[in-house]
Amino acid sequence: MVKMLREGTSYTHREVIDILVEFSAFKDRVEKRFKELARELNGKSNEHELWVNLYLISADYAEEQNAKKQKQEAMQKVS
Repeated sequence: MVKMLREGTSYTHREVIDILVEFSAFKDRVEKRFKELARELNGKSNEHELWVNLYLISADYAEEQNAKKQKQEAMQKVS
């Protein structure tokens, strides 16, 4: 989903809903696990922008980790 956001393509109604659901689930997980961080973001004038940036950063990190894992698995298969 994040890749779609970065590419700037047009979206169907269903794709927009999927993105919002994914973002909302992400925000809920962060609020539960990192309560202090969530409290710091709450009420800031740019709160939504901060949440979106945090989401994009975490998605980038997850993509990098996934790519590393796939590369490592491929190397193990070759060996």
